[in-house]
Amino acid sequence: METPDYNSPLALKTVMESNGMAMQKKFGQNFMVNPAARTSIVNMLDIHEGDCVWEIGPGLGCMTNEILKKKANLTVFEIDRGFISLLNEFFHSYEEANLFRIKEGDVLKNWQPEISVQDIDSHSIKLFGNLPYNIAATFIADTITKGYIFNRCVFTVQKEVADRMRAKPSTKNYSAFSVLCQWRYVLTAGIELAPGNFWPRPNVASQAVLFMPKEDSSVSCSNPASFIRTVHALFSQRRKTLLNNIKPVLPQGLDAKTIFESAGIPASERAENLTVEDFLRLSETVNSARMKVAE
Repeated sequence: METPDYNSPLALKTVMESNGMAMQKKFGQNFMVNPAARTSIVNMLDIHEGDCVWEIGPGLGCMTNEILKKKANLTVFEIDRGFISLLNEFFHSYEEANLFRIKEGDVLKNWQPEISVQDIDSHSIKLFGNLPYNIAATFIADTITKGYIFNRCVFTVQKEVADRMRAKPSTKNYSAFSVLCQWRYVLTAGIELAPGNFWPRPNVASQAVLFMPKEDSSVSCSNPASFIRTVHALFSQRRKTLLNNIKPVLPQGLDAKTIFESAGIPASERAENLTVEDFLRLSETVNSARMKVAE
């Protein structure tokens, strides 16, 4: 079966209806019908022949088609059985050539096992996704928290989520999610997409964001899990000071004020005003003090 005209909402609607399918709002399904936007976003991935690429939520395959044209080795993660059936038909020739495979199910549950199944390093994977609001932050934070850093990522997300990813200290959008993203990656804003670039039209604008991994030396910390816990704790109550929020992550016997003095950070400060480097320094100070208490 040939791929549909991805530029035509009518053609896409016809394919859906002829196969007894309907858009499922719970999965955040929208198709990008602007060919220039599709090309711009795929180009951000900088795909070369033979590259390992993962795509999250391919739908009817409008972006899948662009990626496969570049001769990538593509794995797509799709939860909708109707889409899975059509993708198998549209891209059967690529599947026979071992250039295309479908991982069925919820990507939040099966992305990590798939790395083991394919026996690959996350650093070799280029990751793409037009991510709905209800999974974007969860998925991205999960990969970073578990220590999987990808070769490069291009995510198309709601503009609001893109703003949170790239937010700077002392701004309203700066959060623990911002710190996690910027801890391991350099983020660059890509094309901004008005609702008319999609079918069905969403209610909000979207934006593509490029994630490029940072050098290990700039993000190193002795205990990443402790760093992440510290960041979340300090943002747990935004209007409270660092001194109040850090107590749950300090072992008994550690004096919070001494910790902040050693890190060179005012205890009266709030988390929203700290840089990523501040969080790293504070986390290292806590770990050093914890080790001394344990001796």
